[in-house]
Amino acid sequence: MATLSNMASAEMTEAGTMVLNMGPQHPSTHGVLRLLLEIDGERVVRMVPDIGYLHTGIEKTCEAKFYQQVVPMTDRIDYLCPMTNNLCYVLAIEKLLQLEIPERAQWIRVMLNELTRIASHLVWLGTHALDMGAMSVFLYCFREREDILRIFENVSGQRMMTSYFRIGGLALEPPLDFFDKVRKFAAIFPERIDEYENLLTSNRIWVERTKGVAKLTAEDCISLGVTGPPLRASGVDWDLRRDMPYSGYEKFKFKVPTSTEGDVYARYMLRVAELRESIGMVKQALEGLPSGPIKTEDAPKVVLPDREKMKTQMEALIYHFKIVTEGFAVPAGEVYQAVESPRGEMGYYAVSDGTAKPYRVHMRSPSYANLQALEKMCVGRLLADVVAAIGSIDIVLGEIDR
Repeated sequence: MATLSNMASAEMTEAGTMVLNMGPQHPSTHGVLRLLLEIDGERVVRMVPDIGYLHTGIEKTCEAKFYQQVVPMTDRIDYLCPMTNNLCYVLAIEKLLQLEIPERAQWIRVMLNELTRIASHLVWLGTHALDMGAMSVFLYCFREREDILRIFENVSGQRMMTSYFRIGGLALEPPLDFFDKVRKFAAIFPERIDEYENLLTSNRIWVERTKGVAKLTAEDCISLGVTGPPLRASGVDWDLRRDMPYSGYEKFKFKVPTSTEGDVYARYMLRVAELRESIGMVKQALEGLPSGPIKTEDAPKVVLPDREKMKTQMEALIYHFKIVTEGFAVPAGEVYQAVESPRGEMGYYAVSDGTAKPYRVHMRSPSYANLQALEKMCVGRLLADVVAAIGSIDIVLGEIDR
């Protein structure tokens, strides 16, 4: 029998089943993902995900950029959590440079990363609910996401492609009213989570479409390399923020939600619990924010100096111009840095040959590994369950194709 990838859409097989294309232009695939489905009536027999429609060549492009110039490239890997990618990359290069980052910068990084996690989960929740006909939840979620994007714009000048983190610290000191805006959002958000749950958690249609659907066991997740919420929803208690802490996460108190059900409903409940934990960490960062610099002061040529510390404005302009046009050399070596993104383990493998440009930058994206589990979730299920399964993984095609 011909392989699925060689068969045309809506072609009958020798076994009497049908091969159908789902995507790549399909709203419920959450991006340009093509699924070749072999179905027997309404039941899925086989599935082959076909990726590559969004390929950008970002990893190769990084080799032609100075180290600081790579930061804007990382925004576009997983465009729903740009600051998480910023952080993972700068932590990797800071390891190579053996830089000590000021505590204030680390706490602001944690605060912004948890706001990023919330914004990403809100996109997931709104679109996942919309996939199954719950339009109101989508509008509610994007109401709060807009508040977070305004906060990002306030601190970085950009709503999405923030490029705010820098090797050595942060780009700029946050504006005077920044923390007041974050504090205001943190005060109202727990009530907004309650509103989402009132609409969905006990909703009869939602429960019937998600409970017992697209199950994954802990063994399935481990064998397929699944990380993040799908892994924890299947009973594996693993979170890099707690188990391999970075950027000061060891100083924050938070729970790692887990479940043993491993179905679509469990993944929903787990991410809702993560929303509550993330806003709790934002509040902790506000309450315990240390004073001090927002970038390291022991790395000349890596970090742009404050202009007031230069003798003349012309001297400052010349210094800035040299850093921008010549970059800075990084000691030869290689490093792997992983962080807990909203979708799972995001890892950056960076190799330096001692020049001002990276020899190699490779991203280990969680969506790429998690997508492997889709066939395991869907075989034997109804075609309508495929929509619920894809949404429960929370994939972003930008980080899958790169």
